[in-house]
Amino acid sequence: MLDIYTIIFLALAVFIFIRLRSVLGQRTGRERPPYDPYSRDGARQTPPATDKVVTLPKRNADAPGTDPSTVPGDDSTAFPADAEPARFRWEGVATPGTPLAAALDEVAVAEPDFDGQHFLTGAKAAYEMIVLAFANGDRRALKDLLSKDVYDGFVAAITDRESRGETMESRFISIDKAELVDASVRGRTAQVTVRFVSQLITATRGRDGNIVDGSPDTVADVTDVWTFARDLGARDPNWKLVATEAAA
Repeated sequence: MLDIYTIIFLALAVFIFIRLRSVLGQRTGRERPPYDPYSRDGARQTPPATDKVVTLPKRNADAPGTDPSTVPGDDSTAFPADAEPARFRWEGVATPGTPLAAALDEVAVAEPDFDGQHFLTGAKAAYEMIVLAFANGDRRALKDLLSKDVYDGFVAAITDRESRGETMESRFISIDKAELVDASVRGRTAQVTVRFVSQLITATRGRDGNIVDGSPDTVADVTDVWTFARDLGARDPNWKLVATEAAA
């Protein structure tokens, strides 16, 4: 026969069982489904950390049939497959394979810092300075820019003009083009020829002030071919004008 205490404990056990089942046996909608390695979702699961992962070795650049340009690794051997060729040194001033390019290469042997574009910039500045100095009769400015023979010819023309009481007026409108057309190396002397195309206003007045040549109101198209020279390796970096020629 069951005593009162046994009945109480049995009733209590049944009550606890029913309460636990009511909680543990219900679905909340948040349960994760069992893992299925063949399902699409399961295939995206990250493998457990305990899984063994074998890393494939990198391709060897020396392996037969391997393109070194596609192999990562040492920067000294790796390069982009579509790498551009080295830039032509005289780009913009000479055409590859021409005598001019070859002559400029000779200049660069003695003057590694020689730069064609920089030279043209200086040549344009010298061209303008010389033209204006000649018009103004500025012998001192011309002496530092011209070779002795050219200087003597310019000074003779200035002296002749002054003897007639004439004055010359020149004004640059623009230098439209300056291009290298020739170059040569003779011994230790380099010569570079530049063709200038400019717009210039030039007028010469007589002793009485009247115009005897040119026009102060007309812009003239002028083309000059000038040759500059310099002793290679000399401390003086300046190039001097050694020859002039008016082109049609």
